[in-house]
Amino acid sequence: MTINQQDLATLQPTANTIDNDSVEKKSIEENISQTVNNSAEADLIEKELPEEDSIDIMHLRTPIKVDLSPVYNFLGARTTQAWVDAAIENLPMIIQDHANCEKKAAGTAMNLIFRYEFSYDLQRKLAQLIREEMLHYEQVLGIMNERGQEWKYLSAGRYAKGMLKHKRTYEPAAMVDVLIIGAFIEARSCERFAALAEVINDERLAKYYRYLLKSESRHFEDYLALAQSLSDENIDERVAFFKEVEAELISSPDAELRFHSGTPA
Repeated sequence: MTINQQDLATLQPTANTIDNDSVEKKSIEENISQTVNNSAEADLIEKELPEEDSIDIMHLRTPIKVDLSPVYNFLGARTTQAWVDAAIENLPMIIQDHANCEKKAAGTAMNLIFRYEFSYDLQRKLAQLIREEMLHYEQVLGIMNERGQEWKYLSAGRYAKGMLKHKRTYEPAAMVDVLIIGAFIEARSCERFAALAEVINDERLAKYYRYLLKSESRHFEDYLALAQSLSDENIDERVAFFKEVEAELISSPDAELRFHSGTPA
């Protein structure tokens, strides 16, 4: 930007004492610096922004390899081979229950947004979670439609209820427990997607489950961070408690087969 004498006279009566060449040189240098900074910022934004995820799984990004060791270490038990075998034999039901899980996760997050409006970080994370869960719900609906699979009634399993019954009843402890439970649900989902992707005889569905690993493996850590941010005390003791509860629900015999059910009875 070039500063003329009239502008200088208007804005700064003492401008006649300033070397005009120095002023113009400084202005030019600032403009160049700003242009460089803007260009660098634009490049950074372009690199950081992820590709837009598609509702159609045909156009999803190629899944990246995800280190699942934090998920496995967080969980108290691994999925049994008996569950994997039963899930493969009843894949349509597992697919629909997966859709139910995505829908319930979005609904739970929406309820929390209205109930806990005091925390910016919580509101922001929940808003992001709702968008992701609803996108996944649409994607699974598309999978069901592509497979010619009709929606059928499925009762809720014991899994979430089995953990929620241990939730404390006073705030903010109740919210902390809900978030810890959410962390275990997300981690278990991630672990089961990985288990199914290894053996499923449907490459497109296996690819989709691998695609989900990145977001699901991140969600459980987000939940834990939010839980700790709302508590003045360390949450490790509550995490250890729910780790045992969740592991028991996964390992013990279960009469109903669901995405988060225990070992088939």
